[in-house]
Amino acid sequence: MELSKIGSTATYHRCLKQMDSWNYLKYFPSHNPYKGSKIKLFNFGTTSEQAVNEFETTTEQALIHNTNSNKQIENINKTKLPKNEFEVIDFFKKKRWPANEAQKFYNHYQGIGWKIGGKIKIEDWHATANNWMLKANEFETTDAVQKKTDNLRTNKNKDYGQPL
Repeated sequence: MELSKIGSTATYHRCLKQMDSWNYLKYFPSHNPYKGSKIKLFNFGTTSEQAVNEFETTTEQALIHNTNSNKQIENINKTKLPKNEFEVIDFFKKKRWPANEAQKFYNHYQGIGWKIGGKIKIEDWHATANNWMLKANEFETTDAVQKKTDNLRTNKNKDYGQPL
């Protein structure tokens, strides 16, 4: 294809079909992207005889490169989902987190089908668990700050005996 300056496989196959219809060659398409098509060429010798119906074949196939050869290969070592709750508890204990937090994590994501936002499936539950731990730290600090502030600035010890 490169030598003929044809960039599209569809154009390449169309040209081969046209050459077959003009009897320049015999084209047998395979219709399988992993198996090459067969092409039989006539013997164009320099003899004075006419070579009719004499085919010269080879055992090699003309393979066309696969356009999807650059597909990203999935990581085989990637952990999918935890097998059970004990695997999650062990992971949290290794990170020095309580088993209660591990149960909260497992029950939450088990209840929503191990999806993020209800749409995207979780690819690596270890990363999701690490994010859960980070968010848990943030929730603890924000809860402590919110409990101390009083937006109305009122006094809890009120004396109703004093006039306003």
